[in-house]
Amino acid sequence: MKWLKLKYSFNFDWTIFIIPLILSIFGIVVIYSITYGGTGQHLATNQIVFLSLGLVLAYIFSRIDYRLFKGLYLILYISVLLLLLLVLFFGDKIFGASRWIELGFFRLQPSEIFKIVALIITAKLYSDWKEIDYKKVLLSCLLIFVPIYFILKQPDLGTASVIFITFLTILFISPVKKIYLIIMLAVFLASAPIAWKMLKPYQKQRIEAFINPTSDPRGSGYNVNQAKIAVGSGGLYGKGLGKGTQSQLNFLPVAHTDFIFAGAAEATGFAGAAFLITLLSILIIRVFVIAKNAKDAFGMYVAGGIGMMFLFQMLVNVGMNMGIMPVTGIPLPFVSYGGSSMLTNMISIGILQSIYLRHKKITF
Repeated sequence: MKWLKLKYSFNFDWTIFIIPLILSIFGIVVIYSITYGGTGQHLATNQIVFLSLGLVLAYIFSRIDYRLFKGLYLILYISVLLLLLLVLFFGDKIFGASRWIELGFFRLQPSEIFKIVALIITAKLYSDWKEIDYKKVLLSCLLIFVPIYFILKQPDLGTASVIFITFLTILFISPVKKIYLIIMLAVFLASAPIAWKMLKPYQKQRIEAFINPTSDPRGSGYNVNQAKIAVGSGGLYGKGLGKGTQSQLNFLPVAHTDFIFAGAAEATGFAGAAFLITLLSILIIRVFVIAKNAKDAFGMYVAGGIGMMFLFQMLVNVGMNMGIMPVTGIPLPFVSYGGSSMLTNMISIGILQSIYLRHKKITF
């Protein structure tokens, strides 16, 4: 037993464990500095609890053979689908969006869970299918787009876009004929006017503010302008933790979630922001290496999807904080406040560890 534990520890990929831990601690410090002296002082404490639980889940999922999820994909799919329907009818409304289920001690966001479930389902299908025709591609689209529709109804455009991008990533690296992807993208672009009509008024205002931030600086463009001011005012080394005027004086809205990068840049400057982006980039590169070295197609698809999930969330969150991407409410992985997001990310790390360890052929 001692030999098994030693061998497990030796082959453990510490890079994809230590970097998320550092990022999470960095995020907790920034959350505490942003909410210091205000009404949200408990948020940092909550995030410590989420991180602790997430580390436990990461370890548990690293010990589970990731291939077992292939046989559970239908149960996982139906369970999350029911949760998404439950949210639409009985979910808690916050800022006009119904995305959470109140459990008393915790608010569960099922759409975050579906990020992982969608990867498992898509990876399972495309790793099992020997020959892929258009009917199978349509079947996979149906299985993924039905829950995406429910997520858009919450409304949660950000999470829906993350799931859609990771779905496309798996299709891209699979042996599916690329003509199907071209047709899918063409249909997606052709349906853009319909999608625009389905957007909520505030979502349309966000996109319009992205195209022309000066059109409504005190309304839809306010958040982005304040975030850009916060990022720029940080200078090289920042104003210091708890000393940022934009975050401390509440000029920067939701600085602990959507705009935490701006809050971090204001406090730690260009140096801290560069450190944050560098760590995330190293993590993402390492995830893609694990995908490349996976021993089977299922592991490659899952790891590749997780890598793209982290990459897309980083690009969009940092981009919207700097005014080069529209505001969609996508959190910065491991850094932004949120229990469901933290747990989902840590479960992803556990699955990645499982893929890495099975590549190393560890005997359990």
